[in-house]
Amino acid sequence: MSLRAWCYSVFSALVFLLAIENINAQDWRTASSQPVGLAPDPAARPEAVVQVYGARTWGWRGNFGVHTWVAVKPAEAPAYTVYEVIGWRLRYADSVVVIRQRAPDARWYGNAPELYSDKRGPEAEKLIPRVEAAARAYPHAKEYSAWPGPNSNTFVAWITRAVPELEADLPPTAIGKDFQSASLFGSAPSGSGVQFSIAGLFALTARGIEGLELNLLGLTFGINPFDPALKLPLLGRLGPARVLLPGSADWLPRP
Repeated sequence: MSLRAWCYSVFSALVFLLAIENINAQDWRTASSQPVGLAPDPAARPEAVVQVYGARTWGWRGNFGVHTWVAVKPAEAPAYTVYEVIGWRLRYADSVVVIRQRAPDARWYGNAPELYSDKRGPEAEKLIPRVEAAARAYPHAKEYSAWPGPNSNTFVAWITRAVPELEADLPPTAIGKDFQSASLFGSAPSGSGVQFSIAGLFALTARGIEGLELNLLGLTFGINPFDPALKLPLLGRLGPARVLLPGSADWLPRP
C-alpha cells in the first residue's frame, strides 16, 4: 500500500467516526447565511476593503476544517466581490472557482465566519487587482479534493502567497492550505517565510505571521511565539481572543 493510500485510509476512518456523531446535523438547505457584521457597509463606508474570511464547513466536515474565501470592494463600489472555491461545481461546470457578489461576512451553512485579514483604504485599493489576477490564475481550477487538497483553502493560500501584504494567518483547521504541487519548497501561506511540503500530507512552516507549524496528514500542530497561541487540529487556534486593526498587522486582545 502506498503512503498516500495508507494516509487516506487513516483519514477516512476518522471521518467515518465523526460522521456517525453528526448524523442528525442541521439540513444544509435551512442553515442560515445571514451576515454577522464583520464587513463595513458599502453605503456607509466608501473606502476600498480587502478581507480574508473562514468558517467551519457544513456537517461532519466542520469537525476537521474550515472553508475560506477572499472578499474585495473597490472604493465607492456598491457591493463586495467574493472569490472562493466550491468543489461540487465540477458536477456541471469546468471550474471550481466562484467569483460573485455576496455578503462577505455571511454565515457559511449556519457557521459564523472569522476574519483573518482586513485591509482598507489606499492600501486595499492597490491589492484588489492583484487578488483578482491571482484568483483567475489559480492552477487547480479544474480539480478538487477535500483532503489533502487542492480545495478552497488551497485556493485562498494561493492568493495570500501572491499577495503577502494581506498578512493572513490561515488557521490550522484550513486543511489544504499547505498543498503545493509545483515543488517541495515554497513560501508560507502568508506569502513569505519558508515551507517544506509533500503534497499537503506533511509540511513544516516557519514565518513570523504563522509561527512554527507541523502538518501531519493534513492535521496541523503549531505554536506562535510572536502572537502567543497554540495551534491544534480540530480545535484551531488556542490563545487570547484577537481583533484585527483594519489596515494593520497588529492584533490586540479584546476588551
